[in-house]
This record gives sequence, structure tokens and C-alpha cells, in this order.
Amino acid sequence: MSDFRRPALPGAHLFDDLPGEPDPAERAAAGHRIASLLVRGAANDADAGLVERVVHLADEEGLGVIAELWSQASAETIAGALWRLYVLRTWVVRDPVGAAREFSAGKAYSPVDVVLAGVVEPPGPDEVIALVDTVVSGIVRPDLDVALDRAASFAHVVAIGRAQLESGDAHSAARLLDTAKALHRAAELERAGELH
Repeated sequence: MSDFRRPALPGAHLFDDLPGEPDPAERAAAGHRIASLLVRGAANDADAGLVERVVHLADEEGLGVIAELWSQASAETIAGALWRLYVLRTWVVRDPVGAAREFSAGKAYSPVDVVLAGVVEPPGPDEVIALVDTVVSGIVRPDLDVALDRAASFAHVVAIGRAQLESGDAHSAARLLDTAKALHRAAELERAGELH
């Protein structure tokens, strides 16, 4: 029995080379960290370097690469709020004419949200894209709650308009209304200092 040796245990590096998808928990944590850094800014030099790399990646590959990390995040987190802003912007850019038409159809039913959303009269495709870009570009400013409220108001008016149109999709309108509620809730949490 003196020749018996315990087998060597593999080190953690062994798992680095195994094929497969990244750990979902690690992806989620990375998404939350990146979202927080983009909104709250860098706390130290290492964070500043990461923010610079993330912005470079977004410029080179598109924000979608980063936003995908936010797709499973709870609506009541920074990452979840940014995902909803990203999806809203992506839809408007892909269908600005439809977005403008649905906004126009909904504005009579929700005049307060029209004012909050800040869309110029009459809202054409370019104006709607400009609004959403303004909201999304506001995510790195201290008034994140205002940007989230504006996006929520825009989504609310569009959801109502979508439901009012003859060709409207009630299920899609309801989902968009849920997005508006989630963005509004995120704005409330941000004002209370509880959006993380």
C-alpha cells in the first residue's frame, strides 16, 4: 500500500478549456457590472479601463453585443432597465414610420404622457428616433430617472396607439404597456436610490 498515491486533482484552469456556453450566473453578473459602470461611472482606474473597453466594443461591434448580457435581467435593475431602453430604441430604428404612426394614434388618449415623452409635433420617424436616442444617451447622466420616465411615457403612448389602430396587435400593445410600466418602476427605484 505504500505505492498508493492520491490522484492529482485538476486545477480550476481545467474548466477554462472545456467547450460550452459561459456560466449564466457569470454572464448576468458581468451584465449588471457593465450596466452599473455605464450609468454610475467608474469608481477607480480599473473600472475606468473597463468602461473604455466597453464603449470601444459598443462602437466597433454595436451595443447589441453588450445589451445581450442584460436580456435576462430583472426589470427592477439597472441592467433590466437598460435592456428595455435598448429594445425600444432598436424597434424604433427598425420601424420609425410605424413608431411615429402608433405614437400619433395614441397621443389623444394620453396627453400627459405625450408631454412627458417630449416628442415634437407632429412626430415623424426622425423625431421619434431623435427622442429615443436622447433618452438612451441620457443613461450616463445623473438624471437617469427622468430618461426612464420619458421612455416609459413614449412606450405608453405607442402602446395605446397600437391598440387603437385597426391593424393593431392587442397582445403586442399589452407587452409594450408592460415595458412602459417596468421603465416607470425603474425610474421610481432610481429616485429612491434603490435601482442597482
